[in-house]
Amino acid sequence: MTTMHPQAGTSSLAHLAIRFVDACGHRLEYIDIAAHRAHRPTLLFLHEGLGSVAMWRDFPAQVAAATGCRTVVYSRYGYGRSSPRQAPYTPRFMHEEALEILPALRAALAVERPVLIGHSTGASMALIHAGAGRWDVAGLVVMAPLVFVEESNLVSIRGVKHVYETTKMRELLDRYHDDVDSVFFGWRDIWLHPDFRAWSIASDLAGIRCPILAILGEGDEYSTPAQIGALERNARNAASLDFLQLADCGHSPHRDQPAVAIEAIARFLDKA
Repeated sequence: MTTMHPQAGTSSLAHLAIRFVDACGHRLEYIDIAAHRAHRPTLLFLHEGLGSVAMWRDFPAQVAAATGCRTVVYSRYGYGRSSPRQAPYTPRFMHEEALEILPALRAALAVERPVLIGHSTGASMALIHAGAGRWDVAGLVVMAPLVFVEESNLVSIRGVKHVYETTKMRELLDRYHDDVDSVFFGWRDIWLHPDFRAWSIASDLAGIRCPILAILGEGDEYSTPAQIGALERNARNAASLDFLQLADCGHSPHRDQPAVAIEAIARFLDKA
């Protein structure tokens, strides 16, 4: 899922050097903010379904400043300035990212025992990665996580093609991606594919052992409290699970309530 109206303007991450790394044969763009406090975990950001490094805007840099942590933000292949996606999406695209590309990225960038900060589908990927139990993860911050498909998800997505084609949505997204139509239609088409209707990561969650912070906006048009309920029921082996629901907030807590989200993440890291 994703926010349907990306903000115009230049991200304050723009002053940071964009780098590229190879992971599973894909050239991925990323930024790497150095730690300024010792003995802190690395933060690794996983973006939403139409996101990229730049679409996070200044949120990762603000979190880095507040926590002192090394902070890595990357664009999945097919997104942002990363290499284009060649293969069509399948219902396992989140598992492929979480279990194949993310481990390769971590190895290439020497990211050991990170806290994964994911938004929407990025949150789902973070949960899958930690639930596999094969890689050390210090904690999870999942904003607007998606555990299974709800009809409300599909209703929202069905109508967005008209928005994309008749408003400035395409123009705004085009600023952030080399191939915006591939990004948009790849995202939309897999979510509406009949084979995706049964998608669920509930069975992946029992393997999570680290602490979890889940953040959800009260006005989220894509993720609902039912997703948090599924997370609580299935991530039963997590060290802890804290849930923060935000008023005056939609699908993107880091945009709608950034100060509250940053404070919550900083508190979570202090006790994780």
